[in-house]
Amino acid sequence: MELRIESMTCGGCAKQVTRAVHSVDPHADVTADPVARTIKVKTTVTVGAIQDVLEEAGYPATLI
Repeated sequence: MELRIESMTCGGCAKQVTRAVHSVDPHADVTADPVARTIKVKTTVTVGAIQDVLEEAGYPATLI
C-alpha cells in the first residue's frame, strides 16, 4: 500500500512514521520518502489499522 502523509517533512518524521507502523506490525517493510511525503508499506495489517496508528502518532495518512 502507498500512503500520503502531508505532515511528514523530514527524516525525523520518517523515523516516527516507521516506528508507528512497526508498533502494529514489527515485520512490516516500510519505505518512507519525506520529500514526496509518501510511504510504501508491505504488511498483512489492514490499511485502516495503519491509518489509525499513524493518526495517533500525529501523522494522518491518506491512501494513494
